[in-house]
Amino acid sequence: MRIKICGITTIEQGIEIAQMGATDLGFICVPSSPRYLNLTQLAAIVPPLTEVANTVGVFADFSVATIAHVVALTSLDTVQLHGTESIEFCQELRQALPETEIIKVWRIRTNSDLELIQTYNHVVDGLLLDAYHPDALGGTGQTLDWQQLSDFAPPIPWLLAGGLTPDNIDTALSQLHPDGIDLSSGVEVSPGRKNLDLVDRLFANLQSRLG
Repeated sequence: MRIKICGITTIEQGIEIAQMGATDLGFICVPSSPRYLNLTQLAAIVPPLTEVANTVGVFADFSVATIAHVVALTSLDTVQLHGTESIEFCQELRQALPETEIIKVWRIRTNSDLELIQTYNHVVDGLLLDAYHPDALGGTGQTLDWQQLSDFAPPIPWLLAGGLTPDNIDTALSQLHPDGIDLSSGVEVSPGRKNLDLVDRLFANLQSRLG
């Protein structure tokens, strides 16, 4: 199972979290986020961490050229699209970044959202389901209606996000079977500063599922 800890802002915490067991480290490229890293910061933080985990850049409604430029400067392994990117946009991005994993995020409100996100199955490598919030793209601490997702089984890998914590992760995974999970605010002291005790507790609670 992929375990992504998102909103990393320092090399030191990234290394520690990867050593605890995180497979993926996420970096926020969206200026409106309290966890935002500018291009200079990304270029300094991401390359060393590609040695210890899969690195994921989170973008929202950027141009293909801008995303490609950031990937070229930082060596990000994965691009996570958290905006209103169209199928056509994803196809263009795939042409520009043929070796980079692309994950499309959808903030779920209704069952129609679950149907709509699956129209992207043929143009991206994975999907991520997050909780909807009218004023924020993610990291809100709000959970999804897990029962609503009980029949969600796309033909490509998918990750569960939205208000996951060390305390509710077992309940979530007893109801759903995602290919990965994504946590941010659920393991933080403050935006961008992770609570390593909570991260450690997360992995302790996941131990039986990870084998």
